[in-house]
Amino acid sequence: MALWDRVKESASQMQTQLMAKKNDLKSGAFRDASMAMCALVAAADGTVDPSERQRVAQLIATNEVLQNFPADDLRRRFEENLNKLTADFAFGKVSVLQEIAKAKKKPAEARAVIQIGIVIGGADGDFDKDEQAVVREACFTLDLPPHEFDL
Repeated sequence: MALWDRVKESASQMQTQLMAKKNDLKSGAFRDASMAMCALVAAADGTVDPSERQRVAQLIATNEVLQNFPADDLRRRFEENLNKLTADFAFGKVSVLQEIAKAKKKPAEARAVIQIGIVIGGADGDFDKDEQAVVREACFTLDLPPHEFDL
């Protein structure tokens, strides 16, 4: 199987697993952590061009699991995290990882945040090294073993 197909299949499997848990993913901690994760993946290479920002915002708005929350609230949280990362990536990353850590108390939410990172990272068919690295870092923040997610 080609790498492209594996990435698409993995992202699709993660989305299916997320849908199975949709009703359990309604907390503010999950909302905050998942928006931080989306921003972190979008800015993984240190830059975010307008088309990438728009693509991730569109994915957030159309992701069924995230429809438990108002779309404009999600977008505002995503943009706030993205602004921290684009202003100063290293400093912003510390703050964004603290947001991600909010999901640590509930293992199902923590796993779902990682899965959202993988879905967002793989949405363009290329879950690249930078994106994998920040999702791996988020695993450590959430006390989850990266190998559980093939990272």
